[in-house]
Amino acid sequence: MRPSGRDLSDMRPVSIETGVTRHAEGSCLIRCGDTHVLCTATLEERVPPFLKGTGQGWVTAEYGMLPRATHTRGRREAKNGQSGRTQEIQRLIGRSLRAAVDRNALGERQITIDCDVIQADGGTRCASITGGWVALKIAVNKLMKAGALVTDPITDHVAAVSCGLYAGQMVLDLDYPEDSDAGVDGNFILTGSKRLIEVQMAGEGTTFSREQMDGLLDLAEKGVDELVAAQKAALA
Repeated sequence: MRPSGRDLSDMRPVSIETGVTRHAEGSCLIRCGDTHVLCTATLEERVPPFLKGTGQGWVTAEYGMLPRATHTRGRREAKNGQSGRTQEIQRLIGRSLRAAVDRNALGERQITIDCDVIQADGGTRCASITGGWVALKIAVNKLMKAGALVTDPITDHVAAVSCGLYAGQMVLDLDYPEDSDAGVDGNFILTGSKRLIEVQMAGEGTTFSREQMDGLLDLAEKGVDELVAAQKAALA
C-alpha cells in the first residue's frame, strides 16, 4: 500500500491554472497533489551573445523554492548563492523545453521560464517542466497572434514524471514520503509523441533490472499521457 492510498499506476491529482500573473507573457500554476509550482514566461527581443547574428532564439529557465515550500524554512538562495541542486534543476528545465522548440522559427528572441516552488511534496522538477511548457506555449501563442512569428516554433508537448521502486513495487508519480524512501528513483522527460528527452535514474538503496527499467518507462508514458491531456485542457 502506498502512503497516499493510490494504486501503483495512479498519478496524483493534476491541475493547471493559466493566466495567474498580470505581467508575464505566459503564466500558470501547476498543482501535482501537494506540489504547487508557479511558472512564468518572459519574452525578450534579444539573445545571449553567442547567438547574436545566427537567427536562432533561446529558451532558458530559472528555478527556486520559496522559504516555506517545505516543512522547515529554507534560506533564500539569492542571498546565499544557488545550490548545486538548484543549478542542476534549472539547466534540466531549460534543455528539456528546448528539445521541442525550433529555435530558427523562434528567431532572435529569448524566452525565460521562471519556476517558483510554492509548496513541495516531491516531483518539483517534473512539475516545473510540465508547467513551464504551458507558460512557454502561452507566450509563443501571443507572438503568433501578434504576427511576430510566421510558424509555430513549438514542435511538441513536453512533460515530466517520476517513477521508482517503493517497497519493492514499481510506482508512478512519487510523492515525498515515497521519494525519500524509494529504493530506485527516476525522472522521465518525454515529448507528447513519447520521444525521450532525458531519463535520470538512480538506485538509492537497491539495484534494478532491465525489465524493471522497461516497466518504469511504461508507467512514465502513462503519466505523461495524463499530463499532456492536462496541458491541452489548460490551453483550450
